[in-house]
Amino acid sequence: MSPDKYIKNYINGALVPAISGEYFDNYNPAIGQVYSHIPDSDEKDVQLAIEAAERALPEWKKMEPAKRFRILTRIADIIEQNLDEFAKAESIDSGKPFAMARSVDIPRAHQNIRFFATSLLHFSSESHAMPNEAINYTLRQPIGVVGCISPWNLPLYLFTWKIAPALATGNCVIGKPSEMTPMTAYMLSKACIEAGLPEGVLNIIHGFGAKTGQAIVEHPRIKAISFTGGTETGKKIIATAGPMFKKLSLELGGKNPNIIFADCDFDEMMMTTLRSSFSNNGQICLCGSRIYVERAIYEKFRDELVKRTQFLKIGDPFSTVTDLGALVSKAHMEKVISYLTLAEVEGGTILCGGTPVKMKGENADGYFLRPSVIEGLTQDCKTIQEEIFGPVVTITPFDTEEEVLGFANGTNYGLSATIWTKDISKANRMAENIDAGIVWVNCWMVRDLRTPFGGVKNSGVGREGGLEAMKFFTEPKNVCIKYS
Repeated sequence: MSPDKYIKNYINGALVPAISGEYFDNYNPAIGQVYSHIPDSDEKDVQLAIEAAERALPEWKKMEPAKRFRILTRIADIIEQNLDEFAKAESIDSGKPFAMARSVDIPRAHQNIRFFATSLLHFSSESHAMPNEAINYTLRQPIGVVGCISPWNLPLYLFTWKIAPALATGNCVIGKPSEMTPMTAYMLSKACIEAGLPEGVLNIIHGFGAKTGQAIVEHPRIKAISFTGGTETGKKIIATAGPMFKKLSLELGGKNPNIIFADCDFDEMMMTTLRSSFSNNGQICLCGSRIYVERAIYEKFRDELVKRTQFLKIGDPFSTVTDLGALVSKAHMEKVISYLTLAEVEGGTILCGGTPVKMKGENADGYFLRPSVIEGLTQDCKTIQEEIFGPVVTITPFDTEEEVLGFANGTNYGLSATIWTKDISKANRMAENIDAGIVWVNCWMVRDLRTPFGGVKNSGVGREGGLEAMKFFTEPKNVCIKYS
């Protein structure tokens, strides 16, 4: 189950190179060097995958749920049995600490598959009686061939989050992992072969988003698109797929508020806020990058956050003492640094961090950056309004619920929010009025896979997770039978 130097596409049950025969480089961000090569796929590879999926669809969608369940759970078992190999590959590909990949990313990947495999056994339809006249029942049928496009920050975690419900509900899938972190999706291909997944049911195509991803989105025989990634890319998908009347689920960017009231449990809040600010170098769409603190505890909070941030250990992802590994790429690190420069121009004060870390030895050319805390910015500046997606947070004091609610809702994003208070009435008032798809109270990233996941405004369209995902990947059909 170990990774290979030359990654291959997974089409019709086989591992194959791109038709072009061309590859591009895949970098290990912790050392800044090429460690594998990715097939430069295009519309020809996508076409082959679609043809394979269409051949497989009639049998897969009619397969007994219990048999689909057994196949999918075998895939989950193989991932779990090879936990360390998958975690190592995820860490090398993304720069995140091995410990995080082993404890979070890979366990969640096989849990995703098991959850939706189990869900298909309990996925039921509704019926509605019209007394003395007729009975209506709803059929939920697979859409057909669907496209699932996932991001680089939680590679296998989010890839399985999409393909698992699609496969469980009887669809065949054309999947595209991010070209920046493709390795564990490639290893998943091998797991599918080992588990006996029928040929063509899942096809994984590697390549650039603008070429391979676009070919998936615009193909007329792909009936639905599930995408997680940046808001600008989401807009392009809508522009292409909207006029084609494709079903869309888009989980996009976030600029999430973390609202801290003076009556919070300060120690628990501080511990969690450090995680919600900098987990995976802030490269999680749910990170709370805008922190609002009630004025009575603002200075205490500021000083403590700066102190704890400075204690975070940045270094080799495979070191047991590392808190933060490398950012995903040199280009992304430069983007994050550009926002730090902008923050100072906009009048902010960088209280800590913001500079690259020069490591020694093998990691000397890696993409390491000290996490940053910024204060003194106005709410209309770009640093507060735009998604940075890095280890950068802004802190701002507030005086009233009304004021902080205006701050929280004052961006074009609406993915998640976090509220810290012991006053349940206050928590409920705030949660009801915050523009977000997810609100955590006195916690962060506590996830029940049965709950809907997604955002509002520029943070997305539709919902994933639980029953919402199963519904998205099916088409409801009403059948009405008149009594004789």
